Amino acid sequence: MSANPVTVLVVDDEPAIRRLFHAGLTRAGYRVVEAGTAREAMTALDIDKPEVVLLDLGLPDRDGLELIPLMAGRTAVLVVSARDETAQKIAALDLGADDYVSKPFDSEEVLARIRTALRRRLPEGPAGRQVRVGAVEIDLMARAVRKGGAEVHLTPKEYGFLAELARNPGRVITHAQLLRAVWGPGHDDDVEYLRVAARGVRRKLEDNPSEPVLLRNEPGVGYRLTVAE
Repeated sequence: MSANPVTVLVVDDEPAIRRLFHAGLTRAGYRVVEAGTAREAMTALDIDKPEVVLLDLGLPDRDGLELIPLMAGRTAVLVVSARDETAQKIAALDLGADDYVSKPFDSEEVLARIRTALRRRLPEGPAGRQVRVGAVEIDLMARAVRKGGAEVHLTPKEYGFLAELARNPGRVITHAQLLRAVWGPGHDDDVEYLRVAARGVRRKLEDNPSEPVLLRNEPGVGYRLTVAE
């Protein structure tokens, strides 16, 4: 373990789940803090200042959804919950969660999501404004997109759609968030706009648009720009 390991706060009312996370996260080099209630979680947030929170929604003293806006901005929040309804995922993401993993979960996937969330929270410098995914480079400062070194022309809406995802690589951005950011207020339900933009981006950037790797759809929820581990 490094001299200053990243602290992960595991918030779950099931001791067996906390033990599972504790073992896996410790092996991966993280410092682990546990909380079984919302009250314990908020206390640990103040005292231990974790860089990442793994948050269950079914807590005994408070709904986990209520904690997300209190934590977001102070730390990366990854919801890990048995609630797998689309509406619950959208609510968590709209409240500020960085990601959502449904139980039962794959431990390696959770570790990958943690690494992605941590990368997103690194101080942004010039390099942080250039996102690379395989042969694709998205230069947010120059508003340019290249594939294999060659510039790719995107329409303004296609670029806006891709850029919003590139500012949050690896994170699911909900349909409503994308529509507000790119098309403006009043378009929260115009999901077909997103489908058109996604088709254009995939056609121009994916090696095989029918089997997208770069731009992934989370059905009923939103889109994610895939980043390599």
